Amino acid sequence: MKKNALLLLALLAAFSACKVTERQGKNGYIYTQRAGRQNKQWKLVWQDDFNGPALDTTKWTRIPPNHAAWGKHMTSDDQCYRLDSGKIYLRGINNPDTQKDPRPFLTGGIYTKGKFAFQYGRVEIRAKLECARGAWPAMWMLAETDKYGKYPRNGEIDIMEHLNYEQLIYQTTHSYYTLDLKQTAHPPHGGTAAVDPQSFNTYGISWYPDRIVFTVNGKDTFTYPRVKDVDPSQWPYDQPFYILIDQQLGGDWVGKVDPATLPVQMIVDWVKVYQ
Repeated sequence: MKKNALLLLALLAAFSACKVTERQGKNGYIYTQRAGRQNKQWKLVWQDDFNGPALDTTKWTRIPPNHAAWGKHMTSDDQCYRLDSGKIYLRGINNPDTQKDPRPFLTGGIYTKGKFAFQYGRVEIRAKLECARGAWPAMWMLAETDKYGKYPRNGEIDIMEHLNYEQLIYQTTHSYYTLDLKQTAHPPHGGTAAVDPQSFNTYGISWYPDRIVFTVNGKDTFTYPRVKDVDPSQWPYDQPFYILIDQQLGGDWVGKVDPATLPVQMIVDWVKVYQ
């Protein structure tokens, strides 16, 4: 009996040592990486390969419209979404019925808000980006729990943004520190990386308690560190974030949309999160 008890304790200890994440929130949808994991081998904890006949609504929600520049054309209209051969197509189109909806354009996007969020780890997204005048596809992250208040207090992590026909992508962090206090150079809050956007590339970040390392095709491209002895708003990245992937159109940064260059789409192959 004593031998069996010792064996059980050993098995429990081994299981605990292998555990990489703590689950919180309703139905355990928030994945918080266990302390000390950051220097160990990554383990896959969440993924979607888009192999089903429809969007997995246990993982994703179609992004509703909002008043931000990136979100004013968002829609749940089926014309902006297609799953085929293990890929999801998020489309930006000319609105075919402005009597029903007066907006000139419609765009598709998905997010994991309320269904999956994580704190620390690695996210990778494999996708191909089509080009058009005014096209602004993005992969990014926002805070799930609003630990520090309203935006931009909780920060934003832009894994990848692409503009128009450019042969590069932008990888950036935004926060109260960078937007309101204008501290964009101490430390630098973003960088660029050369890509062929119309080929499939893997965009990602490796997120640690003291830095966020941006990547393209597995190579480090830019690092945003936690800095000591500055305003605490410099590092709101100590809380769970959710994932957004969307084919945006128009806005002050990307410029006006040329309807003649639409439709345009971002083709996403898979999303993987490791801790």
